[in-house]
Amino acid sequence: SGGCSSHPFMPLMCFTLMFCVVSVTNIPPPHSTIRPGSPVPVNTNNPGVHKATRFGVYRYNNSSNDLFLFKESQIKKAMVQIVRGLKYMLHVEIKRTVCEKKNHSNLDSCDFQREKNLQQMLRCYFEVWITPWTHKVYIPVAHCQ
Repeated sequence: SGGCSSHPFMPLMCFTLMFCVVSVTNIPPPHSTIRPGSPVPVNTNNPGVHKATRFGVYRYNNSSNDLFLFKESQIKKAMVQIVRGLKYMLHVEIKRTVCEKKNHSNLDSCDFQREKNLQQMLRCYFEVWITPWTHKVYIPVAHCQ
């Protein structure tokens, strides 16, 4: 489907506009891949940062067993590294929305919970590696607490 091929050991999820998300098992923070370019800070309002953040949120929602979907409420810090594509390192706050998972709502139309006992905020660290020419998105790290 749209140029997505699955790696034999990794579940593959495809989202809008032929971008595929390959989820890789969580690796604890002192981790990551090769460093040809050093990570540099990037503005949290950057459209690429927003897109990468949403991929991280999709990954979180896909692996959580919460009844409700979460979405980003604030991007605290963003860095990007050029490494065969763009690798984003994101510190993000996500909050529970009113949208239930089973309804597969578009997150843009989901409001945050207003009911006090249902409100929840998590702090997350996502690494999102986008290779635009292959239409693939790898998310090797998605830690939320």
